[in-house]
Amino acid sequence: MKALKEQLPKSEIHYATKRQFRELMQGCTSIDYVHTFEKRTTEIWSALKKENFDFVIDLHNNLRSRCLSGYLSKKTFRYPKLNIQKWILVALKWDFLPSIHVVDRYFESIQKLGIKNTHQNNSFYIPKEAELNLKDWELKQNDFVAITLGAQFKTKQFPFEKLIQLIDKLPFPIVLLGGKSEVELAEKIIDHYSERMIVNFTNKISILEAGFIVKNAASLVTNDTGIMHIASCFDTPIHLTWGNTVRKFGMYSYRPQSSELTSEYEVKLSCRPCSKIGFEKCPKGHHKCMMNIDESKILEGITKDLSNK
Repeated sequence: MKALKEQLPKSEIHYATKRQFRELMQGCTSIDYVHTFEKRTTEIWSALKKENFDFVIDLHNNLRSRCLSGYLSKKTFRYPKLNIQKWILVALKWDFLPSIHVVDRYFESIQKLGIKNTHQNNSFYIPKEAELNLKDWELKQNDFVAITLGAQFKTKQFPFEKLIQLIDKLPFPIVLLGGKSEVELAEKIIDHYSERMIVNFTNKISILEAGFIVKNAASLVTNDTGIMHIASCFDTPIHLTWGNTVRKFGMYSYRPQSSELTSEYEVKLSCRPCSKIGFEKCPKGHHKCMMNIDESKILEGITKDLSNK
């Protein structure tokens, strides 16, 4: 959005998204108007039609977005999703995917508009009302480790056993992040420790407040999930664990200006990747992609992060 506005300064940019994601657009001065829908894009079809856009940029390239752009009947630019190449990598383990981030593929889709890839880190705006008082939880800026428990599927999630092994070795205050689905896991971790400095924010704060926590953390331990992408907008060191998904899908931390701030941990297995999205349980029953990650390597990275603060 920023590149579009900077390189087409007279353009009026409208953004369509689910209502639950509207708050993520706060502070994005490059967007002139946000259209939201609850369940179906048909809820906003007529409103978008009245805008009489010059062209449409489709950053999803799925059935729903294609139906929407088809209804608008305007010149549409779609990003290359590379689903066939992803399927080949998952099913046959043959790698024909380019080593390129999805953000760079977004830029490829709008090259014909004359938009050049700026190769800049993304930005994420945190409004004043989302700035929590860290002292309320006895936390200090750059003095605690945030751990994201969530992931869309269990096979992308760092298991309880591995989290305990890591937390056991971390001599720093811990903050747990996640949504409703991670409440049980967070409570299980809290119950495991009686005298540890662990703050449980799962399902208790907004995504913007979670962004504030991540921004002020000394380190973030995360799965392949949304919070990781938010953290990539800041200078927070990221420790990313890969489960069933792989870097070649293009959804890793996007930091072209500061890639050294992201450390990735994965296990080479013949069964990886087993899905481009994930499963509720490991198809082979062992979940070695996560269980075999050496948590001591993560500890080394976090200790280095804290020593540099």
